[in-house]
Amino acid sequence: MAKRTAEGEPIIIKKYANRRLYNTDTSSYITLDDLAKMVRENIDFHVLDAKTGDDITHTILTQIIVEEESHGSQMLPVSFLRDLISMYGNSMQAMMPSYLEASMANLRKNREQLQAAFAKGMENNPLAKMAEANFKMMQNAAEAFIPGRNKPDQDKRGSGQSDELAQMREQMAAMQKKLDEMSK
Repeated sequence: MAKRTAEGEPIIIKKYANRRLYNTDTSSYITLDDLAKMVRENIDFHVLDAKTGDDITHTILTQIIVEEESHGSQMLPVSFLRDLISMYGNSMQAMMPSYLEASMANLRKNREQLQAAFAKGMENNPLAKMAEANFKMMQNAAEAFIPGRNKPDQDKRGSGQSDELAQMREQMAAMQKKLDEMSK
């Protein structure tokens, strides 16, 4: 659950025409980096256009992602970005927000389970199982949301996917080994 102000309300950030962001809770100007830090600290906020009062939180959060991606810490693969863009105007567009939210909730849940498993010092490799499950879920979702995406060229890519999966398993096993060594 996101942290809120003492009154239980989200912090209001005002964006002025000069592109400056003003935190009304601390009465200070802040940057996009400060907002990114607030997100990471799970602090709830809304960004409002100072002139019109419109809620522009979505736009500002998107801008933070663009900034992060442009500074070399790329997390979103080009293929994902292309698929996402192709959803705009598509009949599936209305379903995407709830699907992406559910996917992120599942990822957070898996991350928490993984952390708990490592804390308990489990011998088997839960990371590889979760990665495989997530890979299958994303592959099925891509096929469901983009009809025919993997059908025509599945034969060409089938061995590449199994090679990719094998490579991921090797990487996960190596990570598990390092974590096991660190816990000794």
